[in-house]
Amino acid sequence: MPLEVNEKIVIPDENGEEHLFEVLYTFDVDDTKQHYIAVIPVDQSEDEQVDLYAFRYEESADDNDLSLFPIDSDEEWEIVEETLNTLIDEDELS
Repeated sequence: MPLEVNEKIVIPDENGEEHLFEVLYTFDVDDTKQHYIAVIPVDQSEDEQVDLYAFRYEESADDNDLSLFPIDSDEEWEIVEETLNTLIDEDELS
């Protein structure tokens, strides 16, 4: 089952502490043939600047497990950032 916008997911940090995030966008990038997800922490207050996190992801064959991977290269990040900016601009216009 694919990830849905507004779905809540738990992501552990480097210390193993789990944090709840809301899915803002999921998208594929043709250049990299990869799947990406953009999330924000659920516990941020409305007054704070929103921290947006992006990851490359893979779903298991049975779609029950999700593996997240950091975006390591500047080139990959530029592609993801450009796509995210386009998605955000489209949301602001609608």
